[in-house]
Amino acid sequence: MSDTTIKTPWHLWAVGGISLLWNAFGCYDFTMTATNNAAYLEPYPQELRDYWLNMPTWTWIIWAIGVFGGLLGSLALLLRLKLAYPLFAASFLGALVSMGRSYLDKDAPTVEGMAVMSLVILAIALILALYARWLSRREVLR
Repeated sequence: MSDTTIKTPWHLWAVGGISLLWNAFGCYDFTMTATNNAAYLEPYPQELRDYWLNMPTWTWIIWAIGVFGGLLGSLALLLRLKLAYPLFAASFLGALVSMGRSYLDKDAPTVEGMAVMSLVILAIALILALYARWLSRREVLR
């Protein structure tokens, strides 16, 4: 093992900061939905709110892994920890399973733009996981 210190690239701080804000909003959205916050959920159609609030427990757990894994991954990234990669990977897999379940559910209500937003969320989660893996391989993360 060498004694050379790998300099932290500027983009780690940019990606880490933006991803922290992005994933914090995901956690906020999850929390407001899980607690059935009337003011937060008011803009959504009743059919969609009923669907969310009647999801099986395992779906809530997978959703929580997705959003909180992303938040913890962002914190690990900012702390330059290799743990960022598995946390972001768990976040991506949680989002994939959660959204895949909704997509395959014939009884799931559809809302305009929801499919596009789901793809954006999945793409960002995948990019963050790959980014953390890349930094780990370059030994930027320890």
